[in-house]
Parts: sequence; C-alpha cells; structure tokens
Amino acid sequence: MSTTQSERLRELLEPLVISQGLDLEEIAVDSVGRKRVLRVVVDSDTGADLDAIADVSRALSAKLDETNAMGDAAYDLEVGTPGAERLLTEHRHFVRAIDRLVKFQLTEGGELVARIMEVDDEGIDVEVPGVKGRKATARRLGFAEIARARVQVEFNRKDSAGGTAGTKDKKEAEEA
Repeated sequence: MSTTQSERLRELLEPLVISQGLDLEEIAVDSVGRKRVLRVVVDSDTGADLDAIADVSRALSAKLDETNAMGDAAYDLEVGTPGAERLLTEHRHFVRAIDRLVKFQLTEGGELVARIMEVDDEGIDVEVPGVKGRKATARRLGFAEIARARVQVEFNRKDSAGGTAGTKDKKEAEEA
C-alpha cells in the first residue's frame, strides 16, 4: 500500500500515461511559493513530441479533476520530457541512449565519458573517444560498475557520413 502522495499519484496516473503510448518516468509535487506544482515527466522509445505531451496533459488533467487526487487547493500541472542531459536510471534509459555520449560515475571511483554502442541485460558496450588523434577504444561496463550515468549534449558531433549529427542534441538543449 502506498503512503506518499507521489506514490498514490503514480498509481492513479501511470495506467493513463501507458494508454497514451508513453512511459511515466517521474512524478513530483513541489511547493513554489504559495503554489503547488505537479510535475509529470514522460518519455517513450521514439520520444514524445509536443502533440503527444499535449494529449497526455489533457488526459491527466481530466483524471485529476475527476478524482480530486490533488485536493481542493490550486495547483499547476506541468508535463514534459526528461530533457537533453537526462539521468539514466533504468535499462530502457540506456537502450534509448544508444549512440549518445554519456558521462559515467563508476562505482570503483572515477569518471568515464563514452558513447553507448549496445545494451543487453548484463551491461553496455561503449566506445571511449580517442584523445589527441588516437583511435577510440571499445569497453564493456556491467551495470554494477555504474554508479551514475548522464547523457551529455553534443553540439558539433560528426556522423559517420561526415555530416553534423548533433542537430537533435542542439534542439533538445534549446528546449530544455
């Protein structure tokens, strides 16, 4: 049985978010001055565009009004995506970050910045960029070796065909 308001809200709202084809990544109720703000973070394997966010926002708002889950006091509902520099905490986050540059805090200490190449149930294969003209090197990281992982924004990444692949990251950074 859940006890916190966030857990109760998750139980209420998650099925609705899933029915919209999205994953409920985070839910938080914060006080901002005299206002309360309900922040809902959603995502999917293909991303969540503005239309999808608007649709799920309307559905969540209707459900919250219907159930009075937030009580009688006024609140603002904010629905969004995790942002460009998202923290990777679940297996699906690592899968979604394939081909992205990630900063890893390792459990044994130290940091590693590398590109995720493949993900399986035990861990990830990464490519560590070469420094000063050296070739990139492959490395395997087990999930137990990763204390924390966060996607890095790349503005001028060159793709394999020589074009700029960082356009998506740049757009995400501007929206965040």
